[in-house]
Amino acid sequence: MFFHRNHLSEVLEAAALSLSALALVIFILIPGLSGLAAGSFSGISVLSAGPFVPGSIPAAGDGDYIHWVDFDVPQPALERAFRWDVDTCQSEIHIDWVDLLACLGARYGGDFSRYRQAEMDELAARLQNGETMEEIAGDLKYYPYYREAYGAVLDGLLGQYETEIDGAEAPDFALPTDESGNPIRSEEKVWVNKYGLKAFSPIASGFPYSEYDDFGVSRSYGYRRQHLGHDMMGQVGTPIIAVESGRVEALGWNQYGGWRIGIRSFDGRRYYYYAHLRKNYPYQSNLQAGSVVSAGDVIGYMGRTGYSTAENTNNIDEPHLHFGIQLIFDESQKEGNNEIWINCYELVKFLSLHRSEVYKVEGTKEWTRTYEIRDPAVTEYLERAEGGTDGA
Repeated sequence: MFFHRNHLSEVLEAAALSLSALALVIFILIPGLSGLAAGSFSGISVLSAGPFVPGSIPAAGDGDYIHWVDFDVPQPALERAFRWDVDTCQSEIHIDWVDLLACLGARYGGDFSRYRQAEMDELAARLQNGETMEEIAGDLKYYPYYREAYGAVLDGLLGQYETEIDGAEAPDFALPTDESGNPIRSEEKVWVNKYGLKAFSPIASGFPYSEYDDFGVSRSYGYRRQHLGHDMMGQVGTPIIAVESGRVEALGWNQYGGWRIGIRSFDGRRYYYYAHLRKNYPYQSNLQAGSVVSAGDVIGYMGRTGYSTAENTNNIDEPHLHFGIQLIFDESQKEGNNEIWINCYELVKFLSLHRSEVYKVEGTKEWTRTYEIRDPAVTEYLERAEGGTDGA
């Protein structure tokens, strides 16, 4: 579902190329926890530039901020840390997945070649036994840096939300009852509360694609540069999905990305860039600059536009989605020489756990989501915007 606020700020131009299995969630009201999955990872490393010193996160408002992040955490590590978080969400001690990853990042100094699964499990066990992360990470100089860097990538992807599900698959407590109190099952959708992954893969469920780690490879159109995103090869017209709820900041033509969309997370830390969309019909019809989208919405369609100053030109050889994630710690980093684009290859593999189911809208060129969600982040943002406190 899309929402529009006319008073939101004008579209910001993106000048350079950049970032289904059911989501691994548990019903909030169902007791019991899912099992942990095996995993390993090989991490995040950081570089500093300017006045920032890793390990000494400045106080808010003093003008200092993170200048660079290399995000290299592989999918198995993301999934394992995520499962620890989900499996303890109803426990007295809830383990935060980002805390786990940040602590290990600080412990290894960004070199995760020494990582062992047992070390993540041992860290989680210490937390379950009552130690705090402040105590465990107290002697890790760079933990604050890793926590902020990881949080900028991951903090908005996990949480509580409501979603529609097929009534035939709904738990008894979510169903209406007859006069005897027995649940009534039907094919109608029902709403349930969930805790888990509320972000989605950028490719809709049921649509094939291929991918490989192509971050940093050479590009020569316009000028020689590095590829600052992740290409997902597929078919023209494949529905493209909003990974996270947010506000549309850019929508239109860019000679490098062709028809593209830029969506900013509500916390301002993540800018999602979707490029090379379909010629003639790149976007969902009700999408415009300033629209607010929910994670899992169909926002556009895969194509091969771009590499031309002439609008609506197919000049890309193979249809694909160029997907990028830019991190923003200070608004001066949004555009220019200080941009931070991360390698999102492993993150996209992790997000493939949660792909939005869609169906074709009869008589149109559009697809739409099968199951709606209610993301508290959307509600909170719209309430702030209504009150004039959204910062737009």
